[in-house]
Amino acid sequence: MNQQVLWGDAPLCWQEVVQVARGQAQLALSAGAWERIAQGRAIVQHIIDAGQIAYGINTGLGALCNITLPEEQLSQLSRNTLLSHACGVGPLLDDAQTRAIMCAAVANYSHGKSGISCAIVQQLLAFLNQQITPQVPSQGSVGYLTHMAHIGLALMGIGEVSWQGRVVPAAEALAQAGLSAISPGAKEGLSLVNGTPCMTGMACLALDDASQLLDWADVTGAMSFEALRGQIVAFDAEILALKASPGMQHSGARLRQLLADSPLLSASQGIRTQDALSLRSMPQVHGACRDQFDHAERQINTELNACTDNPLILGTLENWRVVSQAHPHGESVAMACDVLAIAMADLGAIAERRLDRLVTPLISGLPAFLVAKPGVNSGMMIAQYVAASLCAENKQLAQPAVLDNFVTSALQEDHLSLGTGASLKLQRLLANLYQIMAIEYLLAAQGLEFHAQDMLAAGTRHALALLRQRVATWEDDRWLAPEIAKAVATIKSHRADWMASRLNGQ
Repeated sequence: MNQQVLWGDAPLCWQEVVQVARGQAQLALSAGAWERIAQGRAIVQHIIDAGQIAYGINTGLGALCNITLPEEQLSQLSRNTLLSHACGVGPLLDDAQTRAIMCAAVANYSHGKSGISCAIVQQLLAFLNQQITPQVPSQGSVGYLTHMAHIGLALMGIGEVSWQGRVVPAAEALAQAGLSAISPGAKEGLSLVNGTPCMTGMACLALDDASQLLDWADVTGAMSFEALRGQIVAFDAEILALKASPGMQHSGARLRQLLADSPLLSASQGIRTQDALSLRSMPQVHGACRDQFDHAERQINTELNACTDNPLILGTLENWRVVSQAHPHGESVAMACDVLAIAMADLGAIAERRLDRLVTPLISGLPAFLVAKPGVNSGMMIAQYVAASLCAENKQLAQPAVLDNFVTSALQEDHLSLGTGASLKLQRLLANLYQIMAIEYLLAAQGLEFHAQDMLAAGTRHALALLRQRVATWEDDRWLAPEIAKAVATIKSHRADWMASRLNGQ
């Protein structure tokens, strides 16, 4: 049975979003969260009943903010907001991406500053916990609006959803799940489309993949290092302590742990003065990537715990404020995704340089293209081409999105974060990086096969044995694409703490 994640009484973290979005946990809100949501909605209703004017509650939206609407049109405005804003295009998001967005929206509403009703938040939770996932086009957001509009329509029974393994009309899924379509009231259409849940939710998924890849980079890098008989002194703890990078200390310690008891490396001391930078600079490069990950993690967790609507509802029934501001902008998440994309692209670039050395006999000392009978067999020759191609694509994907800018809403929104685009391209980059790491895993494992197995470190032997459960040693050419896919599956299915637990004898 899935565990439950409870939000509302303590700070949230990205890992909880991932647990819910990827289907391992159900989501619930605390009594305190429900009280805050109800109070915010009561303030909205009080404003309407008192005939007060407040942006987003009884006015038009964006450039139409100075048009005041009568009470009888406010529900129609919310419905029209969802219909008109649900204009996304392009390939659909996968279920985990859409669910992550919904989680981030619930996190925002849990503060009670959005003015949305408990009923709509309950509907979002029902969709998450019953695995009803709106079909949401991936393109069309400058940071907000379109993705959540498609989700909002599904809550109303409009559009299509993924439900019990099929794509069905939203109204059909609602009926089968015993749910009623929502009818959004004043401000609720705006609350459903506004804020930063698109970029924040998907950035949480990116952090999950990046953390996995950072740990595996140390593993595959250690395997390449040992296969190429590297000079382990470059990872010396006293030397690395002279540069106070937390990430570098972490990667350096992991590399030493993985390689500490390698007879092959002990026997290789002094065979060269120093190794190529792609080998000896792993603590520095992997560590720099870890430091950028830590920065991105702080920014994304900050946004996840923030109120990100415009306007925000503050105070009490007796002393309320409706404040127009710019919390939906999402600049910090956009920058975090862009910086992390640069870091992870470089993590792939240094891995590609290592795997290129493995297939080049003049520098590896290993058979050409890591096959015992070269000539009739091409071995791993073209796998390096694939890695190079993916690195080139990642260089394009690492170009910052946040520096782009356009003007929308008739000059009203004249600086945009493009944070949703930043998070989407980061996820595409990470998907490529899984393939690059898998190729290094295959090639490094093959390189280790040319050394006596009792000469290998315990850590690299464990990693090699894990791969060999799915991929046999390469002797004669066979279809390589499925083997890369198996290596990707191995990396994805073994969490970051796997190697440490194995080395500690657990």
